[in-house]
Amino acid sequence: MGTKKTSVPTGDPLVLFERLGVTIDPETLRLALTHRSYAYENGGIADNERLEFLGDSVLGISVTDYLYRTYPDLPEGQLAKLRSAVVSTRALATLARTLDLGDYIYLGQGEVQTGGNDKASILADTTEAVIGAAYLTHGIEVAQQMVLRLLIPFIKDAARMGTGTDWKTSIQEAATQFKMGSVRYTVTGAGPDHDRTFEAVLAINGVVYGSGNGRSKKEAEQEAAQQAYRHIQETLVAPAEEVDA
Repeated sequence: MGTKKTSVPTGDPLVLFERLGVTIDPETLRLALTHRSYAYENGGIADNERLEFLGDSVLGISVTDYLYRTYPDLPEGQLAKLRSAVVSTRALATLARTLDLGDYIYLGQGEVQTGGNDKASILADTTEAVIGAAYLTHGIEVAQQMVLRLLIPFIKDAARMGTGTDWKTSIQEAATQFKMGSVRYTVTGAGPDHDRTFEAVLAINGVVYGSGNGRSKKEAEQEAAQQAYRHIQETLVAPAEEVDA
């Protein structure tokens, strides 16, 4: 008999504070971590959607200001693409997973049973809500510092790897540029219908360049494409630049 999944988070807030680099008022943090499914199942209490709205704005200005000051030679279009890559659902969900944020989210039983604490959309929305909570607790300066401390590695990676948010398009363009051959994805699913996960393997001209996992085929393919694009950048683009230098 399987272990019953619970909607009660298992994470220790003190550990989360250490990872974030700031403390957050307990009541505000609880609100930031309360998904609408949990709120509905518990008598319609307040959920984190308003904090998510607030955090999205703090996130946007923090990243935009950093990009403007750090990359003075990039045109507006490139800055916009770079920002989109960093504040995308995929990037924020990746950040949330490094924080183990899924262990802290209050979810309704339906979301618990379908693995909601690892769904990219829920993780990304909760990340924005936590940013909003940090802003309410400490103000804009501390909130911006937290955002940048967490996201600068993602910004630098996106700037180095390319600013596209659609990695499937990016890998297709790279394969064409280097005349590598056709790109193919092999996707397999595992688990019951209500809790299914997918693995995608990306091959170019029959050679495997990347793999990825996700709760949808699209998410798995995007992760595989990003990994493959990184591999091509490191093995083909960087050596060519060194020769040119």
